[in-house]
Amino acid sequence: MAQTELPTSKGQAWFCTTGLPSDIIIEVEDMTFHLHKFPLMSKSRKLHEMITEEETKANSSKIQKLAARDKDGDGDEEIEEEDEENEEDQLCCISLPDFPGGSETFEAAAKFCYGVKIELSASNVAPLRCAGEYLDMTEEYSEDNLISKTERFLSQTVLKSIKDSIRTLNSCKNILPLAETLGIVQRCIDAVAVRASAADPSLFGWPVNDGAGNGVEANTRRRGANKGGGMDSWFEELGHLSLPLFKRLISAMKARDLISEVIESCLMYYAKKYIPGISRSNRKTSSSSSIPSENEQRELLETIITNLPEETSSRTSTTTRILFGLLRTANILNASEAARAALERKIGSQLEHATLDDLLIPSYSYLNETLYDVACVERILGYFLNGLEQRSSARIQGEEENISVRSAALMLVGKLIDGYLSEIASDNNLLPEKFCELAVALPDQARLFDDGLYRAVDVYLKAHPWISEADREQICGVMDCQKLTLEACTHAAQNERLPLRAVVQVLFFEQLQLRQAIAGTLMVADVPPGEIPRLSGRGEGDVEGGEQEETTGVVGVAHAQEGSSTWRKTVRENQVLRLDMDSMRTRVQELERECSTMKKAIQKIDKVGKHSSGGNSNGSREGGGGWRKKLGCKFKTQVCDSHEPTVVEARKGRGHRHHQ
Repeated sequence: MAQTELPTSKGQAWFCTTGLPSDIIIEVEDMTFHLHKFPLMSKSRKLHEMITEEETKANSSKIQKLAARDKDGDGDEEIEEEDEENEEDQLCCISLPDFPGGSETFEAAAKFCYGVKIELSASNVAPLRCAGEYLDMTEEYSEDNLISKTERFLSQTVLKSIKDSIRTLNSCKNILPLAETLGIVQRCIDAVAVRASAADPSLFGWPVNDGAGNGVEANTRRRGANKGGGMDSWFEELGHLSLPLFKRLISAMKARDLISEVIESCLMYYAKKYIPGISRSNRKTSSSSSIPSENEQRELLETIITNLPEETSSRTSTTTRILFGLLRTANILNASEAARAALERKIGSQLEHATLDDLLIPSYSYLNETLYDVACVERILGYFLNGLEQRSSARIQGEEENISVRSAALMLVGKLIDGYLSEIASDNNLLPEKFCELAVALPDQARLFDDGLYRAVDVYLKAHPWISEADREQICGVMDCQKLTLEACTHAAQNERLPLRAVVQVLFFEQLQLRQAIAGTLMVADVPPGEIPRLSGRGEGDVEGGEQEETTGVVGVAHAQEGSSTWRKTVRENQVLRLDMDSMRTRVQELERECSTMKKAIQKIDKVGKHSSGGNSNGSREGGGGWRKKLGCKFKTQVCDSHEPTVVEARKGRGHRHHQ
């Protein structure tokens, strides 16, 4: 083709300006191409056959017309008109309604037939390969034809890059029957799976970075990707795939035992692109991507959940946040019970990495009266505890170092649940039974101190002033007064919302803590300076629980014993503790006087009940106990006396049952 031959497009018609009139018209979709027979017939066997067939039909039709004209003997004027019509009939017209790739792909194939150099890319190589197959542009028919050219580009360029393979796979969605037959789809899927499994896992960030190389280049490329909005990421190309192709790609990745981090990242990115509302920080979808329907979102969500790997990812904080977003979306879309249970189980395996904001799952069911879905959090906590038990039972002898990791995870979850209880305690529809069930679900070792639990109890009692005394005692029974710090004990002793029994227990254990603190200070004061380090070293092995603060104080005094100023500071602290003991003793005496007054009033009520019963023994018992039933009292009158041994035994019994 000469250099002056430039194809142009006019409206819905495409012309090749070679200076020669076109002799063939090819219709593809809504575009009409005015071309020349010879360039097309030299490259395409199918077009050669179709043009030859059309010419044969035209020649036979012309012969029939000439024979009819000779037989009729028409005039010269009619002959000239027919010749003009024959010249117009010489334009061969061919229609290709099912051409793969449409008019754009046929335009590129036509340029190739004219000898124009076409730029192959990952987006157009698959349609051109299908066009070459459709037009039968083989190497046997013409050298260096379209099929061989596109096949070389596929194998040498596209299939060696993850990003290009995904782009080519995405371009197959409109030519899927023929592309599937030619094996382009499967080759691209296998290339992505192989390249991803062979890549260095350290290069897979958020999102996963394409390519390989040394560490310096990878870090530079990662920083450039973060600055440039992730232009080097093949995750953006992955998000353009249709759901059927995405399913096949994930299945191929899982079949090759690809690391769970990569599969999980692919699933999360695809879900964030097509399911709105997963991330609370960014609920707006991009304008370029259309929002799927509710059924399509449900199908996509269940596909994501089904393909989630069971292993816990190293990027747990980000993954856990997105998993909670998927769970909220599953509740909104009313996904299947199996999908939601699988998602809750997945979240439970890494609950220690969740935040309080993650746990605040709104209740979307009209059956739940509470603002947040407490039952869902309770199930997730159950999955977490079951996972800890399974790992503990499966622990072998060489894994003792993992015990501290599990204990740290348990304490993190304990702190998280205490914060969640404080958040939901202000809900007026939260029943005391639900509050207690969630509070006691964790084992004792999950909480070093019960200050967080006390805060939740205080919030609940403040938000529910109408509950009965029995419910108040049940709510306060979830916390262990022995595990409260001095600050919490001081606050609880002055808290009017707590039941009297809980206040007495708090005061008792506060006295014990003060006695232990004073005893430790006096012990340090009586020991010579040279023996203090030896005493502190021996105390480190014996102190447990809350006495660790005492050991820390002893060691600090031992190291500061050299200066007289430190000694005076210790004496002042001892005096302050004694004053605190005196004030605590005063508060206890005031409570005892109030209990004594209540005791006398109760005895008077008992006497009035006996006189009103008329001497009947049964009536006497009813008169003496009826007021207790009405007021909801379950204890005897002598409980108010804190000096009687029965009170101490009762406290010991309650503490023993709590530890069990």
